[in-house]
Amino acid sequence: MKPVDLHVHSNKSDGSMTPSELVELAVQKGLCAFALTDHDTVDGLTEAIDAAGAHPGLEVIPGIELSSEYHGKDIHIVGLYIDHQNRDFLAQLHVFQHSRIVRNEKMCSNLREAGIDISFEKLQAEFPESVITRAHYARYLLSHGYVQSLSEAFDRYVGDHTRYFVPREKITPVQAVELIKKAHGIPVLAHPILYHMSDAHLDELVVELKKAGLVGMECIYSTYTPSEEREMKRLAARHGLLYSGGSDFHGKAKPNLELGTGYGHLFIPETILNDLKAALTRA
Repeated sequence: MKPVDLHVHSNKSDGSMTPSELVELAVQKGLCAFALTDHDTVDGLTEAIDAAGAHPGLEVIPGIELSSEYHGKDIHIVGLYIDHQNRDFLAQLHVFQHSRIVRNEKMCSNLREAGIDISFEKLQAEFPESVITRAHYARYLLSHGYVQSLSEAFDRYVGDHTRYFVPREKITPVQAVELIKKAHGIPVLAHPILYHMSDAHLDELVVELKKAGLVGMECIYSTYTPSEEREMKRLAARHGLLYSGGSDFHGKAKPNLELGTGYGHLFIPETILNDLKAALTRA
């Protein structure tokens, strides 16, 4: 049984590899499918899908990862098999991207006050054709000698609790699910364990999202322990949700985390993708 990876990032958001390079790596890794799920953008999908045309045994799933906010927590919703050319969907993404630009300009201003030579234009020049995220800030600070590591960049300058951080306007998780449904995709709650919610609050969130049309949940993920994976599978089963899974591969932005295998023990079987496809057919 061949593996799949349903959560992957390219340099169109905060990954380090181009969509075409991801296709070649997926072939090397023996994947039969992967989902390109860049943050709030679909800019890499056409390139990836076209590149996969040279590899009949590989499917590139058009996807996205939307950022949302729930009771002060950053919650991510992955969309699989989205219609990435849907006009209404693209118009809403443009609104999200504009909110990122406004946030980025404010953060750059804050960092300049700290003596850092940075601007949104310089970030764009260093990371062309990318949706600028805090990972890009961290890489900029590292490459220009302001910090010694990416973790230091987050600790001192761009983390949630630093004086320079500026939150951006976010939609709710329910709105993210609804948007993915409008694009004819499969909404999946990404990496629930990472939100560090109580069992009761996570259950409450899942119930709310299921009512809005949530189909799946990331039950298999690079950082999960075996007990956490079992816990997420039980939660998904209790609410009638399908399993999904992904490495959350970012290339150099997440050292030692590999496409398809995560930190070495990740395996997402093709049967998980087949179940998700069946749900898409029934929708």
